[in-house]
Amino acid sequence: MALIQNKRIRFDFELLKEFEAGIELLGIEVKSIRAKRGSLTGARVLVRGGEAYLVGATIQPYQAENTPDSYDPERVRRLLLSKKELLELASADVAKGLTIVPISLYNKGRVLKLSFALARGKKQKDKREKIKKRQTKISIEREMKRK
Repeated sequence: MALIQNKRIRFDFELLKEFEAGIELLGIEVKSIRAKRGSLTGARVLVRGGEAYLVGATIQPYQAENTPDSYDPERVRRLLLSKKELLELASADVAKGLTIVPISLYNKGRVLKLSFALARGKKQKDKREKIKKRQTKISIEREMKRK
């Protein structure tokens, strides 16, 4: 079960390959995520210098009054991946039109994991077609229910 999800990701992007990684967090961030206080909207994964980082994710402090003044909710967080996965992501990140986007943060036992994917952005035309198909499906189901 996902604690934090990026709900629009499948609408905005065509997901090519999914990955899973550990994430380096502070204690107050872990508690906050388990309380489902965060957002992956607008976040992305960058591969630089042989390491992967989660950029743009917002994790609000668990107890704002007890949080240090230096805490930044949108700080860059390091992802824990194998060298093989890092090389694959680094080569794909260079490819034209591809980006790495986070899908969800979830528990796997006692450990928090980040699910992310190599993705290609959808065109506006593709999004309109998807909406149209969904609406026709709903209207067909309504007609079938009436009869």
